[in-house]
Amino acid sequence: MSETVGRRRVPAWLGVGVVVLAAVGGGCVWLYREESSPPFGDARACDGSDLKLPGVITAGGASIPADATDVHYYTRNGSAQVTFTSGLMKDYLHRAGILPEGKDLFDKKYGTHAEADPELALPAGLCGSPLRGPAWVYHSTTANGTGVDVTVEQSTVYDDAFRFPARAVVGYTTP
Repeated sequence: MSETVGRRRVPAWLGVGVVVLAAVGGGCVWLYREESSPPFGDARACDGSDLKLPGVITAGGASIPADATDVHYYTRNGSAQVTFTSGLMKDYLHRAGILPEGKDLFDKKYGTHAEADPELALPAGLCGSPLRGPAWVYHSTTANGTGVDVTVEQSTVYDDAFRFPARAVVGYTTP
């Protein structure tokens, strides 16, 4: 007697169903891939930004410090807000012409104290970590006449220093 080994056949409709489901799922992922990625494919850009900033961001007439981390930006209608953390804030303020060389960091001629409890909210649209209080706000005008505002975290230990590293928010008009 010969034995026949029985094989189970997979119904054709099951195979077709799997292919259709894979195609629909893949199509949905493809359609919504833009929704889940940051604007312009730039992880630094916050949702709603309408202009991509270059790899090296020039904020207020000077490039942000080379050691800048946790960089984020929001652009809307020709203005930009950039936030970053750096240990070179004093150097950045000098290079941008916001604080002249040799001047006290907290000279009231160049800025004002920002009222902040433990945190200072970021401007609308700007993503990233909030600033920790206390903070100092510099109001300046660049050589081309546009305004620049820079808010920097102050040290909670030393009265005449920034935190190290300090978070800053720079607001300016894009070129």
